[in-house]
Amino acid sequence: MTPNHNKLPDLPPFCSPRWLVGGHLQSIYAKMRQSPPPAYRRELLPDSYGEDLAAYDFVDAANPDAPLVILFHGLEGSSRSHYAVELMHAVQACGWHGVVAHFRSCGGVPAKRKYHSGDTREIAHMLGLLAARYREIYAVGVSLGGNALAKYLGEQGRLNAPAVPRAAAVLSAPVNLAASGAALESGLPRLIYTRYFLSSLLAKMPPSDRKIRTLGDFDNAYTAPMHGFADKDDYYRQAAALPYLCNIAVPTLIVNAKNDPFLPARFLPAEHDVSPQVRLLQPEHGGHAGFVSGGSLGHLRWLPETVLRFFDQVRRANGKEAV
Repeated sequence: MTPNHNKLPDLPPFCSPRWLVGGHLQSIYAKMRQSPPPAYRRELLPDSYGEDLAAYDFVDAANPDAPLVILFHGLEGSSRSHYAVELMHAVQACGWHGVVAHFRSCGGVPAKRKYHSGDTREIAHMLGLLAARYREIYAVGVSLGGNALAKYLGEQGRLNAPAVPRAAAVLSAPVNLAASGAALESGLPRLIYTRYFLSSLLAKMPPSDRKIRTLGDFDNAYTAPMHGFADKDDYYRQAAALPYLCNIAVPTLIVNAKNDPFLPARFLPAEHDVSPQVRLLQPEHGGHAGFVSGGSLGHLRWLPETVLRFFDQVRRANGKEAV
């Protein structure tokens, strides 16, 4: 019988520093607490269309047969993002292989074709490339990368394919893209995050006379037509992972803070939205991919430790050697 991973032992509770209040501050402050990046080994590998090269930044274990953790980053993220750096350090510490698989045009590697929140073709391709090298793969997706990973896992259903990881973790993913898009269109989220993302996104695009002031404008002008969607609303509907969560067949941990500015708490997935193989973890605090924990200045260890403990629990349930 397939284990029900909702019944696995408790994961560590999350507690942020008392002075670190609010989803915005918890999201932004995390970037100030990251460690220096590990010594990555970079490979440039073909994308799923064979048109562009994508960057894969590896941390290698001493044991060639150790499991691999692959990270799919968020919007305009990279192996230098705080969550990637902390996860790769934790992976190294437990003697596993790790890799940050960059979407096209990210990680400092230009590309003609870009990427989007529902790019499951590229997720499948990346996993397939790595499954040819590593026997045991675990996958982590953060924000945009988390939505794409969750959608891919739901699309696969119970298909026993080599490109399906043994277990997955989906972190701060805006699985309801329409609700997330609306949340980022006004108020503090628009003021805080729009300029940050647009400065990077627009630098990769040809000059245009169109007025791009929000991420929704960008998705209407570029993301939707570039990837075959009618407009941003069609893109958000087709690319959202939420309708696919009920079909996920591999053990999957989905972590969302209830104060995530990118997806209001009322739109977070509930137990009736997910399959028995999905475990929902929704702390009251943490912001968007922040999760600074502990006292004093805080640290970023809670998220990678939680993810790796979940993977360890899955391995134990399946008779594998513990981390």
